[in-house]
Amino acid sequence: MTTLTPSSTARLRVPVSFEFFPPNTPVGDEKLLQVVKDLGVWSPEFFSVTYGAGGSTREKTLKTVQAIRAMGIAAAPHLSCVGSSREDLGQILDGYRDSGLDRLVALRGDLPSGMQRSGDMPYAADLVRFIRERHGDHWHIEVAAYPEYHPGERYVARDLQHYADKVKAGASSAITQFFFNADAYFHFVEQTRKLGAHAPVVPGIMPFHNFSRIAAFAQRDGIEIPRWVARKMEGYLDDTASIRAFGLDVVTSLCERLIDGGAPGLHFYTMNQSPLVGELCGRLAGE
Repeated sequence: MTTLTPSSTARLRVPVSFEFFPPNTPVGDEKLLQVVKDLGVWSPEFFSVTYGAGGSTREKTLKTVQAIRAMGIAAAPHLSCVGSSREDLGQILDGYRDSGLDRLVALRGDLPSGMQRSGDMPYAADLVRFIRERHGDHWHIEVAAYPEYHPGERYVARDLQHYADKVKAGASSAITQFFFNADAYFHFVEQTRKLGAHAPVVPGIMPFHNFSRIAAFAQRDGIEIPRWVARKMEGYLDDTASIRAFGLDVVTSLCERLIDGGAPGLHFYTMNQSPLVGELCGRLAGE
């Protein structure tokens, strides 16, 4: 299946960006570059590349970012602080800046299995503050936002304050965890603005690449898949064509509602695949 290519008159109504994870093999590297080429036709604001727990994919992340930039497209590495020292993070930042990068996604991250120490910076706000202290306004800093709240935080008010702290520390904008409830997004934006956090909040969009896998992610992270959507998906059993078509309809409708409600952009979690995301962009562009 090929990715839909926009016509010369197709225009997306808001900026888009796409997220990848670093491949583990040379074959994966080649496939990802084709995905970058396929999705690059939509003139994304940037591509982002994830960073494993405790920096476990650090070199692969930078390699992937550099390969994307060599194709003439802006790219941003993820950087997590948990389990890291200020010295290590400073060296990484200096190296990224010296490589010509000016945008990154700053996260707390997860401790690798077996590691007990959270490092010099236990929260993402600490990392954002450190980046600004070290390099001033050089970076466009993206941070994470959780419309249905962070699964590890028991108290909603505290989670909202953690987000506001990141913005006040110097975050430029935010990308949300994926969700399927537009009301949760709009409510989150409203609540955080009341806390003085006015940075743009870009919705993170997860197409239904694989329903059972996405459902497992959602259950793990406390994300609501509407019951009617889940029941219908389950009812299709092994009918992959119907699952794909219905999933596209659900996510297209979600994106349209977000755009109509004032979302400043869309960030797609691609799972290193282009067909579904490309078709979604085509639908949103009126193709």
